[in-house]
Amino acid sequence: MPSREDVLTFIEQNGGHADKRQIARAFGVSGHDRIALKRLLRDLAEEGLIEGGKRRFVRAGDLPPVTVLKVTGRTDDGDLTAVPTTWSEDLGEPPRARIVTRRRDRGRSLPGIGDRVLARLERVDDPAVAYDASVIKVLAAEPDRILGVLSRHASGWVVEPIQRKQKTVDLEGDPGDAREGDLVSVAPIKGRRYGPIRARLVEVVGPASGRHAASFLAIHAHGLPHVFDERTLEAARAAQPVSTKGREDWRDLPLVTIDPVDARDHDDAVIAEPDVDPGNPDGVVLTVAIADVAYYVRPGSALDRTALERGNSVYFPDRVIPMLPERISNDLCSLRAGEDRPAIAVRMVFGADGHKRHHSVHRVLIRVAANLAYETAQRAFDGNAGDIDGDLDSPLAETWRAYRILARSRDMRAPLDLDLPERKVILDKAGRIERIIVPQRLEAHRLIEEFMIQANVAAAETLERHESPLVYRIHDAPSLARIEALRDFLKSIELSIPRAGNLRPEHFNRVLGAVRESEHQTLVSEAVLRAQSQAVYSAENIGHFGLNLRRYAHFTSPIRRYADLLVHRALITALRLGKDGMRPDTADDLPEIAARISASERRAMAAERDAIDRLVAHWLAERVGSAFTGRISGVTRAGLFVRLDDSGADGFVPISSIGREYYRHDEAAFALIGEDTRTAYRLGDAVEVRLLEAIPLTGGLRFELLSEGRPLEGTARTARRPSGQPRSRRRRR
Repeated sequence: MPSREDVLTFIEQNGGHADKRQIARAFGVSGHDRIALKRLLRDLAEEGLIEGGKRRFVRAGDLPPVTVLKVTGRTDDGDLTAVPTTWSEDLGEPPRARIVTRRRDRGRSLPGIGDRVLARLERVDDPAVAYDASVIKVLAAEPDRILGVLSRHASGWVVEPIQRKQKTVDLEGDPGDAREGDLVSVAPIKGRRYGPIRARLVEVVGPASGRHAASFLAIHAHGLPHVFDERTLEAARAAQPVSTKGREDWRDLPLVTIDPVDARDHDDAVIAEPDVDPGNPDGVVLTVAIADVAYYVRPGSALDRTALERGNSVYFPDRVIPMLPERISNDLCSLRAGEDRPAIAVRMVFGADGHKRHHSVHRVLIRVAANLAYETAQRAFDGNAGDIDGDLDSPLAETWRAYRILARSRDMRAPLDLDLPERKVILDKAGRIERIIVPQRLEAHRLIEEFMIQANVAAAETLERHESPLVYRIHDAPSLARIEALRDFLKSIELSIPRAGNLRPEHFNRVLGAVRESEHQTLVSEAVLRAQSQAVYSAENIGHFGLNLRRYAHFTSPIRRYADLLVHRALITALRLGKDGMRPDTADDLPEIAARISASERRAMAAERDAIDRLVAHWLAERVGSAFTGRISGVTRAGLFVRLDDSGADGFVPISSIGREYYRHDEAAFALIGEDTRTAYRLGDAVEVRLLEAIPLTGGLRFELLSEGRPLEGTARTARRPSGQPRSRRRRR
């Protein structure tokens, strides 16, 4: 029989873990002696020297070779770190594992902060971490924390979750210093199979009401990093303005910024001038200058780690969560008129036919001539530049001519023309919604969009020409399944679209053009939008389907997008514009970085949407019982989503509340179809609804239909109600 010390030493030398069979084989234990070995292992476990179940044992404080981890942060080198999801507090701080990316992991879905992973562990001799962890699988998120608002009921303290699908939680014990109405984080107490969920208080976040309540809730619900650490702030405070050293002096070029009237920073400036080359008659030279953020945010620095963690800025109606501290984003890198600023500029020469002749990239020092709002720029383009200081009439006229030239090229390229209205929430001084508007879509908006697209293409082309690694902005063609669903739907309104293998954006544009100004316009636009893939970042290029471009990279907004900062660094290295470019080893990390910033973008979009939903629900709570007009924006087997015309708010109509008959979900027709009357509610239909419930905490709205369904012609009769399926008896009021 081995001694206690022999067993502990063997477990330690075996990577910190072993099962009973391995121990028995190592010491030649067999037959009746196995009972004594089992007793020895049980004694070691009771003394806390080893841990384990019936078969596997590890040294106390060690982890099994394959375990579930939760990704919680990063090392100073930028590597993800994780801790075990189950850990006894009696053992002190949980050991940290460093997530390592092997060559075979390239292209796989990689975890982000907050994710759970199944990982294989390997002990390492490193003061920062105890293990290296190779991810086997990224697991579904576990609701180990519930975020909600604390309230007091007759039966005790409860937490009302801010997520719509979570149930009310009973708080275990006294909330201490927390007050009713505070936003709190609680951990469910496991082991209860029946009755209400009980949980213990983990953290008091702060008041869940007030001027910034909606964005406050969204920030914490989605885990958005929103407080800069002291090292990042100190690095920002230490940053100093640049000089012309190592730069071309372009301060005499009359560049202008064109942004929303309430823009807090300016990261792109443009101007055009006639091309004096006699070989390019009526051609133009377009310059797009972008703030040189890479000069201040060096690879591996505190600012860089923070920017990568955030991925992008997040914009709420009442506040902005910036990717970089204001000292950088709103001061040193903001292209304010009359002030010297560093920039990376693309100079592009176009012929009168809109085709680009050539382009070049420069690291420069600029001085913007004017900061213009879109409305002001539009007046200047329309011939009324009287409210613009300085002699900009001729440069702005040439800039407008450059746009008209590029518009011809854009029309020939035929990108996807989905111009859906975007609503803007206007708040009053108390932080409540004052009104919701659809801003006027000006040609000045399209001018800036087209100029930025051309600059992004030029950046990608330059890096490909120099065989430099880069992060592309890619947009895949719609999947076959989505195209088939769209084709089936279009048949119902006598429209068609080619097979997926031959599809180009212009085919969608023909469909959209065929229904423009008709009753089907909204319906078809929504259906086409749903058929599209989602644009993401990638180290591998497949092109951009929506823009109909073979290569495309984000270059024009490094103040608010980490992807653009990576492209700037790649250009600096490829063109030898300085020593602050991309590190040689960054190429291996680009697939993971691309996956991370794509996830950060999705997180930001979800948080922005949630904040607006809560604001709108709070705004409409006083109008419960009122009738509204809207359109059906979604059709599911559970019911209908309706988007209100005046506010753009989305609410739900449960299927059980629709009419007196059985309704069947027809996916191909994007409709709920009555089995007996064959009336239907389809995607895009105009309807009238009554608001039954508005929940500001979650942003949920519930409606009832006041409109009758429309006869659905030309569609095969739906299947009969499944046997035993009861007919809904709830009447529409």
